[in-house]
This record gives sequence, structure tokens and C-alpha cells, in this order.
Amino acid sequence: MDKKRFVADKVNSLLEMFPVVAIIGPRQCGKSTLVRRLRPEWQYYDLESPDDYQLISSDPGRFLTLHPGELIFDEAQQYPELFRTLRGAIDADRGRKGRYLLTGSSSPEIVRGISESLAGRIATVELWPFKQSEFQETGIPDCYQRLLAKNADPRDFLNLKPVLPLPESLEIWRRGGFPEPLIAGAEQEGFYRQWMENYLINYVGRDIRQLFPRLNVHNFRRFLTLLAQFSGHQLNMSDIARTLEVSVSTVKDYLDIIHQTFLWRNLPPYTGNRLKKVQKAKKGFFRDQGLLHFFLRINDLDSLLLHPVAGFSFESFVTEEIIRGLQATMATQLEFSYYRTIDRSEVDLIIEGDFGTVPVEIKLGSVAKKAALRGLENFLADTGSPFGIVVNSGKRPELLTEKIVQLPVNYL
Repeated sequence: MDKKRFVADKVNSLLEMFPVVAIIGPRQCGKSTLVRRLRPEWQYYDLESPDDYQLISSDPGRFLTLHPGELIFDEAQQYPELFRTLRGAIDADRGRKGRYLLTGSSSPEIVRGISESLAGRIATVELWPFKQSEFQETGIPDCYQRLLAKNADPRDFLNLKPVLPLPESLEIWRRGGFPEPLIAGAEQEGFYRQWMENYLINYVGRDIRQLFPRLNVHNFRRFLTLLAQFSGHQLNMSDIARTLEVSVSTVKDYLDIIHQTFLWRNLPPYTGNRLKKVQKAKKGFFRDQGLLHFFLRINDLDSLLLHPVAGFSFESFVTEEIIRGLQATMATQLEFSYYRTIDRSEVDLIIEGDFGTVPVEIKLGSVAKKAALRGLENFLADTGSPFGIVVNSGKRPELLTEKIVQLPVNYL
């Protein structure tokens, strides 16, 4: 499972700029493996180990005094007091970079600790389950640097090469990207299903119960199961609340919890088009499609392709692939949203950054029909964005119009 992660180079660069780098992401996505591979010579402490927790928490100031070298703190959210202590140690030698690596799988505590204690002293990097080209170890696809280039042209994408065969790309979409079940489960489907079941049991029964002790975990588990039916959709909070027999505010709290613990991504609406009235309903999706398909009891690719959720799931998979690819670069001020107007003009993903604004339409089919381009064409005309992208399961990159290029999913 020790494959090179795309964010490794980014973490190395940030350690030369900041005293602390925090790597956050869902449990079992490879954070511990990454930090130990990046800095094998650093002293490593796991805050989920009772011995390590006791050693550090009994007197954190003394601990840092006795350990002035470079340190790794795994699952740092288990001891939030650590952040304030690190601040004092950093400020005592402010010019020293690359001193600490933190990991965290529970975003609320990590973010709170950073914002309250380590602002300006820390860089945060998000790690995800495997991106498809990470799993195949083919390197970061060229499409991301071309996307980030200022004055990019749709023709720049025409000579790209696929990073893996299309069937393998679709199988990773089906199975998801968590390292252990993706690798070990390829030989033993029973292990794959057992891993997914136990992952969700631990997520609800341990992580959520620990972070939110007053939460009704039975209702929360029902919420997750119900939400699988709405992944990739605009969400009607009232309908969900009515089905669960809870309040709308409770549903909003649940959504915030699963977003902040990396199970779900809330995608905000794009509001930059002043010419049109846009719909502002929440839209979101399970970030790992393997978990979604486990909830829905989809166990093979043929069943997935025939399932009503297929198009929405594929859209979510591609959105995550693109976000992960861009976040692995040193690009800053990236923003991601979706676009839908009152008159039903829509685009699945809007990418914003220093390079400008790029709309992306995502379709599971292999042929881009003219009707499917209407939302992109309207967005380009309204906003003046230079070009748009259609991601699908086509055979090769192709210019569909002067401003729209087709990019198959296995090129991401």
C-alpha cells in the first residue's frame, strides 16, 4: 500500500516555508503512512496510543523542551491542548521551519486548534483516498498544469495521454479509493465488504460519538443511509427532516458533521453570474463513491451502470478527481462550486483560481450530445470564460466546439 502520494512534494515544499504542516483527511486514507514515509527519521507519536497520549498530555511544555528536534504527532485532534503548547515552542524560535508534522482525521478539532493557536505558523494539506492515477502510480496527469496555466486554450488538452485504461478507471469509480480495501479487496471481495461495514461502524460508533457525545447515533446512521439516495443532488432539507422525523436544523447539523469529517462534500452554488438568477440550494455528495455504493448495495460495475444513481455518482467521482488533482499542486485560492439558474441552465462544476474560471460538465456516456453542451455554452456566453470542459467516458480528447473540449475520465 506504500504508493507515492501526489501531495508528498507539496508537503515537502511547505515544510521549507512553515514551522508546522498539518495533513488532514478521513480515517484510513493513508495519512500515517505518508508522514512516516516523508520523514522516517523524525520521532513519531500517536495520540491515539494511550502511552503516547499520557507521555505528552501529562506535561506538554516539558515534553517539547525534552524533545527539541523534529516531531510527528499523529491524530493530533485527540489532544487539542497540544496546539497552544506548540505555539509557544514555535514562537521561541520563530525563524525555524519544518519542525512539526501533524495529522488529523476529525476536522472540527483540527480547524479549531489551528485557527485559535497556530494561525500564520501552519500550512494545512488535505489528503484523500487514492486518486485513480495515484493508485496506478502513473504520476500527476498533465491536464492539471494545463488547466492552471493562464491563457489556457481548449486545444492545449488535445495531445494528452490517458493515465490508465477506461475499464480500470470505471472500476476505481465503483470500488472507491480507500487504500486497504482497494488493494486487498481486489483479491477478496468478502474482505472489501467487511472493511466497508467496519469502517462505517467505527466512524459512527467511535469518531462521531467522541466528537459529538450528545448526538443520537441511531438517527445519525439512519441519516447516512437515507442520504445515499440524495448524493449528487440538490438537497431538500425539509423532505429529509420529515423522513427522519427530526428538525431541519438537525439535518443541517448532520450535514455539517459529515462534511467536516470528510465523508461528504458540500458544494456551494456559483453566484458570479450577475446576468442570471441562480438557485442557491445546497448540493453535496459522498466523497468516496465506494462508500456510497456500499450503502446502496451495488457490488459490480454492471449493476452500477444500470442503477438510477449512476450518473450522479459518476459526476461526484469526477468532481473529486479534479479537486484532488488541483489540490495536489501549489495553486492557491482555488474555489469549487456548481451552477444552476432559475431557468434550468446548469453546469456540474465551476473551478475558480488565479487562472480564471473554468466550467466543467460531467456525463457518464461516451458521446457528448449537443443538448448536453447548452449549459456550458450559456455559461461561457454570460461570463466570458475562455473555455469549458466536458468530462465523459469517451475515447480521446476532442474539440466539440471552438470553446469546449472533451476530456475522458481516464485522462484525469
